[in-house]
Amino acid sequence: MSLGVALSVLSSVLFAALYYYSTVLQPLTGEQIFAWRIALGLPALALIITRTRSWGEVHALRARLRKESRLYWLLLASASLIGVQLWLFMWAPLHQRALDVSMGYFLLPMTMVLVGRFFYAERLSAAQLAAVAIAALGVGHELWRIGSFSWVTALVALGYPPYFMLRRRLRMGSLGPLWFEMLFLAPAALFILQSQGAGLISQFGGQPRLFILVPILGLISSAALASYLSASRLLPLGLFGLLGYVEPVLLFWVAFLVLGESVTSDAWLTYIPIWIAVLLIAAEGGLKWLREGR
Repeated sequence: MSLGVALSVLSSVLFAALYYYSTVLQPLTGEQIFAWRIALGLPALALIITRTRSWGEVHALRARLRKESRLYWLLLASASLIGVQLWLFMWAPLHQRALDVSMGYFLLPMTMVLVGRFFYAERLSAAQLAAVAIAALGVGHELWRIGSFSWVTALVALGYPPYFMLRRRLRMGSLGPLWFEMLFLAPAALFILQSQGAGLISQFGGQPRLFILVPILGLISSAALASYLSASRLLPLGLFGLLGYVEPVLLFWVAFLVLGESVTSDAWLTYIPIWIAVLLIAAEGGLKWLREGR
């Protein structure tokens, strides 16, 4: 289990590093970095599938696609949903929206709790009800403070639940659908890179460091994905979910300390209630996991 914990934390650290890494790749745009991440991620994912001996899952899904045309459209929708999130993750640090993305990841547990309640009739515990109420105070304060809520935050907090719901409906493993999602995103990535034409070549020619830095992007992304998937297999689901809270914390501090995005004094009244809500859900999950462990 200690190996699983180490791999989960490592994946969070690598994803946070990837968050910062997009700023190192300038003058590449967020769209170009997203495209390189997909292009370099496919061979890395193929290696992961080979190492885990999961090609049978991919072949089984391919056989289903030949028989069920509806499944093709569901996977295409799934790829579109996760593609938007992958793009946003690379775009936000370049446009001073990194804190907004981290806020979205902090709110995501609350939106998932609400999805479970209203779409799957899951009963909310007292801690979950309290967490949702406290988080609502932070959201309400943000609406009162600036009269709106960041579209970037909303896209993360409200964009991931449909993706997870669709994944749940597909009732498949993780690597098979992920392989086809990446395949469906590959044409868009290649189109972005091809449309740059001579501009992309001149960028690399004018910045030779990109010949080294771009492949490193693929290594970081692949190592993060491999660590995350390995941890998901080694850890109990409850503990794995709890360790998922490490990533938004790291994303916040990368944005705040490394990227230099500022948080005004009145904005802390938005963050603090949401952090308290996340701690409540994490504490409840931790206690549940400890009880089940005994």
